[in-house]
Amino acid sequence: MKQVIATSAAPAAIGPYSQAIRVGDFVFCSGQLGLDPATGALREGVAAQTEQALDNLDAVLAAAGASLANVVKTTLFLADMADFATVNAIYGKRFAGDPPARSTVQAAALPRGGLIVIEMIAYLGG
Repeated sequence: MKQVIATSAAPAAIGPYSQAIRVGDFVFCSGQLGLDPATGALREGVAAQTEQALDNLDAVLAAAGASLANVVKTTLFLADMADFATVNAIYGKRFAGDPPARSTVQAAALPRGGLIVIEMIAYLGG
């Protein structure tokens, strides 16, 4: 059964999509920008946007009964691959143990002029 996941602790979807969908033991999180959920504004700089995107995803996962510890796959979209080292250092602090599988790509442009978008898949099974 498909369950829509939504929380006001993360920015509302800016298009026709859900913040996340849970199907069985899997949670598929839509990509999150570094938008402050209180103001709807992008945080300043790639480091702040990365932290905020991860905070947003953590809130979406919590609404689904999961956490970053349940994440098995992430995809990072960067506006500039020159930001890779900065993003990687922040990401590494959030996934210090056994990190999930990950893809990182540079995108020609991201919504709202964002510098990073992160999406995740989490597994809640045994």
